[in-house]
Amino acid sequence: MAYKGYLIDLDGTIYLGNDLIPSGKRFVERLQQAKIPFLFVTNNTTKAPAVVQKRLAESFDIHVATETIYTASLATIDYMNDQKRGNKVFVIGEAGLIDLILASGYVWEEEKPDFVVVGLDSQVTYKKLETATFAIQKGAEFIGTNPDKNLPTERGFVPGAGALISFLETATQTKAVFIGKPNQIIMEKAVAHLNLAKADVLMVGDNYETDIQAGIQNNIDSLLVLTGFTAKEQVATLPQAPRYVINELDEWEIRK
Repeated sequence: MAYKGYLIDLDGTIYLGNDLIPSGKRFVERLQQAKIPFLFVTNNTTKAPAVVQKRLAESFDIHVATETIYTASLATIDYMNDQKRGNKVFVIGEAGLIDLILASGYVWEEEKPDFVVVGLDSQVTYKKLETATFAIQKGAEFIGTNPDKNLPTERGFVPGAGALISFLETATQTKAVFIGKPNQIIMEKAVAHLNLAKADVLMVGDNYETDIQAGIQNNIDSLLVLTGFTAKEQVATLPQAPRYVINELDEWEIRK
């Protein structure tokens, strides 16, 4: 089937930790040559889009515009803006999340924020988790940037943002509002960025729990590539099959 636009995961699909997935690079270049629009939709909140763009260019020789990168950080800001709840926020996360939120007009507040936002934080401390717990108990809206339990790296699978969010859900007995894949918020906004209908878009990724479920749960066709999180031996037992499954992106034919 010919698709007019693509939503593409990064880690595990285009690269794996610090290692390039060569077929991922070739896939991006084939889309560019065919002049088919695409958007990298990533649950990674640790880096701003400009930083992601620079890394793609310098580390992997993949050259794209900053506008092609839509992170869970950007989707989180879009969601908070829609709520019109207030502008005070406490964030557990790294620069790619915190800097973007503060640059968008939100004010840091630890005692009684309007929002507690939790993303991946490799420097997380018990003190940060304690502050978030108290704020949520006082009525702050609890936002989880993404549900990723683990992240694939060249060393293996490390804890993701979802692991930290689960900690706080247990501590506060409060469920987080999730923004990133597979949730509706990020997918609806990503499709809107492409200015296409869902039926004309394909979601491409390596993680069945996030990328492929993002497609399944939001009525978007999905392509599972077996270069990252979901292993080949798991495919037969998946509760609902992706529309397509391939070993690597070189196998995918791009049609206009």
